[in-house]
Amino acid sequence: MPSRDRSAASPEPRPTPPPGGPSSRPAALTALVAGVGVEIVALVVGALLILVELVRGGSQSVGVSGFLVVFALGVAAVLAASVRGLLGGQRWARSPVATWQILQGVVAVSSLQVGVTPWVVAALVLALAVLVLLMLRPVVEATTRDARPAS
Repeated sequence: MPSRDRSAASPEPRPTPPPGGPSSRPAALTALVAGVGVEIVALVVGALLILVELVRGGSQSVGVSGFLVVFALGVAAVLAASVRGLLGGQRWARSPVATWQILQGVVAVSSLQVGVTPWVVAALVLALAVLVLLMLRPVVEATTRDARPAS
């Protein structure tokens, strides 16, 4: 029976990644998606903590807690859809991400007036970083694939 040693045979050609795959993404877009991913995780974890507090009866206002859970999960869902859009090169996805960064920055600056905490500083730094990444030329170019050429 002949040996199945493939080392002597010519190497098989490797498939090329599709145009728009991970290897063709700018590093700034990858960092942007990672930053928004951190925000999504924080929103979901925060919503779950509030939900646990609500179920255990520790909430002083059921209505406010319920709103916060729905709001956090809603924003997380919009950001997740935006990440998918960003990765797909769709320019509409930049708007919800930018809006959330501005809102998050305003809330963080307001919170800093009450007291400096590591969480508030982290939220402000992350919002600024994501907003700057969102405006970089490689990210804008990568997310305008759905734009129609000027005629």
